Amino acid sequence: MDDRQECRLVELEARMAHHERMAEELSSVIAEQGRTIDLLGERVRRLIERVRELEAGWDRSPQDDKPPPHY
Repeated sequence: MDDRQECRLVELEARMAHHERMAEELSSVIAEQGRTIDLLGERVRRLIERVRELEAGWDRSPQDDKPPPHY
């Protein structure tokens, strides 16, 4: 193998190592984002449940949906 081929091979190996490291970092970021999405989804679900419980306790009438007279 001549020097030019060896130089190209070393460059390709360096690029491959860089791409492997980037893939590992991206995988880590994606996993963390997945955990964050799951956590936020659970929080939203609990908030929706709490709002429904609060709304169930309200006595609402059709007048509640009308704007106040000063509008």
